[in-house]
Amino acid sequence: MSTLSKLRRREALWFYLFASPWIIGFVVFLLGPMVASIYFSLTDWDSFTPPKWVGLDNYRRLLTDDPVFWKALWNTFYYAAISVPLGLVLGLWLANLLNKRVRMRKLFRTLIYLPTLVPLVATAMIFKMVLAPSGPLNDLLGLAGIPGPSWLLEAAWVKPALILLSVWGAGGATVLLLAAMKGIPRELYEAAEVDGASSIRQFWSITVPQLTPIIFFNLIMGLIGAFQVFSQVYILTKGGPNNASQTMVPLLFDQAFSFYHLGYASALSWLLFAVIMVFTLIAFRSARRWVFYETEVR
Repeated sequence: MSTLSKLRRREALWFYLFASPWIIGFVVFLLGPMVASIYFSLTDWDSFTPPKWVGLDNYRRLLTDDPVFWKALWNTFYYAAISVPLGLVLGLWLANLLNKRVRMRKLFRTLIYLPTLVPLVATAMIFKMVLAPSGPLNDLLGLAGIPGPSWLLEAAWVKPALILLSVWGAGGATVLLLAAMKGIPRELYEAAEVDGASSIRQFWSITVPQLTPIIFFNLIMGLIGAFQVFSQVYILTKGGPNNASQTMVPLLFDQAFSFYHLGYASALSWLLFAVIMVFTLIAFRSARRWVFYETEVR
């Protein structure tokens, strides 16, 4: 018994030894800053002078005295509510097309995934030129007799422009869905064909239910990414015009590093964390009704 205990202690020692780089990194770079930000969110701190304790004053100001916060929150909801479902639908449609036996499908798969490999900053700069008032997109609309708007300069069009940029990166979700489609047993489709099911019926009755775990994963990652959108907004519009495209993370960045209100920015970050957690929990609760797993019995 004592020999077994020594072996277990030795195994535990080796486990913690090999896991120590991750544990140290987690404590130093994630857990520590999170605990510190909770404290700073309750202070008035500009990073140059000692923080002054203000309690919940930062949260009160955000929720009652800061109209820009509510504007940014609404813009973030708007962006997430349109870009995430649009990305899911587009990814599912593209994956279904690429799953068919067509010529040069490997080339098409590469081309669709290629935009996700381009750095986001470079993509934003390209779209800044494409969406310019005299850019290629407006030139293309002009050929059809449609006057193109100033996408990034008009409040009515700036959010659709950002959503258009988000759709550009749908290739990542497409690849995951395509891989999941390859794992669907062919026997299910053969049985459906014997029963006389059309291709559309097979798609909605076999393909989509089998893909719901991947769709759910893309939904969660899309929600988190949409609520944390930063580079596109900051590079293309910096929140303008008149805060029409201001979202939560660019607002947080400005408060922290432009105005040096780090305590206020910390409170804003925790409110953003709470919003993301609420929507993530709602998604997980709803998953019981529409996400199906092969090993699950209902």
